[in-house]
Amino acid sequence: MKYSVSIDVPQLDEGLRFYRDALGLAEVARPVATYVVLRCGNSQIGLIEKSAGTKPARGSGDVRRYDRHWTPVHIDFHVDDFEAFLAKAMRAGAQCEQKFEGGAHPPIAFCSDPFGNGFCILGTKAGT
Repeated sequence: MKYSVSIDVPQLDEGLRFYRDALGLAEVARPVATYVVLRCGNSQIGLIEKSAGTKPARGSGDVRRYDRHWTPVHIDFHVDDFEAFLAKAMRAGAQCEQKFEGGAHPPIAFCSDPFGNGFCILGTKAGT
């Protein structure tokens, strides 16, 4: 079985600037002009361009918005160099909303991308 996660972004070039350029994910396919597939470790992340204000599904009363929003699904990035990855993400436009580090558990940062989508960064070692 193969799986991927897709993320809506308002403009594909902005999404690529953050996920590919800032986070180091590699572009592996572009099946159509508004959709790109990025390699993230052993997984894939798809970025799809969808304009703000458009409906996410036929009959939905909701519309896409790219300010900070809650969703029950998010991506976790497990990284060896927690501080460097977090700093690079923030320089690229991520917001760190809460950060826990030190002690017996690996560090974790609750973040959002420049498009309002939540994600977490998790260190691999306790006390780093």
